[in-house]
Amino acid sequence: MACLKQEKETNIKIFIDIYDMFPMVTRVMDYGQQTVRVARYIGQSFMITLSHANRLPVTIQYPYEKLITSERFRGRIHFEFDKCIACEVCVRVCPMDLPVVDWELETNIRKKRLLNYSIDFGICIFCGNCVEYCPTNCLSMTEEYELSTYDRHELNYNQIALGRLPMSVIDDYTIRTILNSPKIKKKKEVNPLIKDIKDKEMVISNSN
Repeated sequence: MACLKQEKETNIKIFIDIYDMFPMVTRVMDYGQQTVRVARYIGQSFMITLSHANRLPVTIQYPYEKLITSERFRGRIHFEFDKCIACEVCVRVCPMDLPVVDWELETNIRKKRLLNYSIDFGICIFCGNCVEYCPTNCLSMTEEYELSTYDRHELNYNQIALGRLPMSVIDDYTIRTILNSPKIKKKKEVNPLIKDIKDKEMVISNSN
């Protein structure tokens, strides 16, 4: 009987020891699973980073390089004074009540005569409603987006500023200055042999 009791007590102690060790084993297993998960995430992030190594750069050297805007880009509004009939549709459809249209009624012909037209691009949200609903198509969206100034009052464009044609990327002053620099001109110099041949051809053609 004593041996059976002692054996039962030892079995209980072993069971208690195993039960006490069980939480530690589960913690070790959880830690191992977390380590594997973190290593997998790090490996995935490195794979994404390496996948971008073979791609061309997306950024451009602004302002020396400029992106070509999309076909439906909504930039500065262009205004044609001669087409405007001062109907003020643009004012009614504008969510900001923005265009300022000054006109006077000519009684002899019973028509409105436009005096001034202005848009404040500091408030404009470039929604394009004025362009879409204009009955005479005197308004149009351009690709010009460089409107930043030091004074916000300079963003209030009158009919003269609105009538200016949009500046293309090629005709930009900054790009023309760089293209006309002496370093780039040296790269574009023609081979002297070809230049001599062209000069001789010019002399022959002039003599004839």
